[in-house]
Amino acid sequence: MLVDSSDNLRRVIKDYLEMSDFNVVDFKNGVDADNCFNKNAFDICIVDVALKDCDGFKLLQKLRQVDRSVPIVVLSSLAGKEDRIRCFNIGCDDYVTKPFSIEELCLRVNAILRRCANNSKRHYETEDEIIKFGNFTLNYTELQLVHPKVTRLLTRKECDLLKLLLDHKNKLVPREIILREIWTEDDNSNSRSMDVFMTKLRTYILVDCEEFVLPKFPGQRKIHYVPGFVPPVEIVNIHGTGFMIKVRENE
Repeated sequence: MLVDSSDNLRRVIKDYLEMSDFNVVDFKNGVDADNCFNKNAFDICIVDVALKDCDGFKLLQKLRQVDRSVPIVVLSSLAGKEDRIRCFNIGCDDYVTKPFSIEELCLRVNAILRRCANNSKRHYETEDEIIKFGNFTLNYTELQLVHPKVTRLLTRKECDLLKLLLDHKNKLVPREIILREIWTEDDNSNSRSMDVFMTKLRTYILVDCEEFVLPKFPGQRKIHYVPGFVPPVEIVNIHGTGFMIKVRENE
């Protein structure tokens, strides 16, 4: 699914993707795209958030609410950090700033679909893939992070990222490895996106020890624990090097 208000750009993107053997359903406005998305299944969505007829960010939220796993690539003339963070927080998988190379967009789409195809094969072979750590259970197949206090639906990228950390539990995973495995490309924009996703995952894990966190205020960037408290599960940022998920069993 391709959504863009610009007739010329939308036509160029559609023509190039169709020459690359994609079947493309395109929309000029977000209302028609939303209605069609509710009735049909798509392999990937390419969405301009600067739509003329509706709020592109709200459209993005609606798509993500309907389907937690469909890959979404955002096209935007908004290059600011806040806009990128907002889109990734909503659940997009990639963010492409206008103007951009059509060839690069096609390569990004292929990379995302290739990764999704690999995930689908793994699901088929293993049925539900369950990983238990601390008081949490990750249902990788169903995109669920389960805790006695709350069950949270993850996006596909959040789920892939958490599983990668858990596959290397209590070991440092270098930033370049994470970028290559989850984002397929190591560049500054993807690196910033990774940091946003890690912050979200740390917040999800915090439910296990929220009463021991100091100070408490919305949007806090650093997590401080009550002196003497050791969290059973935490995601640690080794500055400039990588990330590690620490799981302290039976402590």
